[in-house]
Amino acid sequence: MRFAVISLFPEMVENIGGFGVVGRARDRELITIETENPRDHTQDAHRTVDDRPYGGGPGMVMKYEPLASAVRTVRDKMPEGCPVIYLSPQGRVFDQAEASKMATLPGVVFLAGRYEGVDERLIEAHVDDELSLGDFVLSGGEIAAMAMIDAVVRLLPGVLGDDESAEQDSFMDGLLDYPHYTRPELMEGQSVPDVLLSGNHADIARWRNKQALGRSFLRRPDLLEKLDLNVEQQALLDEFLKEQSQ
Repeated sequence: MRFAVISLFPEMVENIGGFGVVGRARDRELITIETENPRDHTQDAHRTVDDRPYGGGPGMVMKYEPLASAVRTVRDKMPEGCPVIYLSPQGRVFDQAEASKMATLPGVVFLAGRYEGVDERLIEAHVDDELSLGDFVLSGGEIAAMAMIDAVVRLLPGVLGDDESAEQDSFMDGLLDYPHYTRPELMEGQSVPDVLLSGNHADIARWRNKQALGRSFLRRPDLLEKLDLNVEQQALLDEFLKEQSQ
């Protein structure tokens, strides 16, 4: 899969390719990460990419021409079917479902804005979608691009060592993940739940499902509101809540 990021700070984005899961995927040539700097598409000696907003107001706005030229250049190098996504607090919130959908594409072009944003005409003419990490403001879209690349890469076939690792991540089934434990068995007076030491895989699976449901109910009830729990899931959630009240 190919990723391209249009950014004023390409070195910032390129760093993600040197670490962890993303770095291993790039080393194994499962992905490529390319960058394009809008400053390379300017015509003046100062390589100007921003200007004052029409109508007044604070800050600067990224100019149409260098961004449009950068988008065209990147599009020409990418395979067909690669959307241009503008990273903006006004976009739809990126989630695991969006990551899964993105992982089926041949590639993605991320446009990382800066300052007060980009000329609206650029969005209308050259952007296919707008995405956000959430209801907060970053100094630029680079961090959002890196977060989305990381989320998508781990879903690609052959990237993770254990094929089930991604399937068991939080949000893959619409819920938070269950608690995890490792050695030693006893740590500062706290022990690993007995069921995890039992060797009974059916009981372990049931406990994990119950914990995922309960943790989601306590920490992210909005996730449960999006799900239609079946009879077994509702019974596990009821059991979890009963245990919490004891």
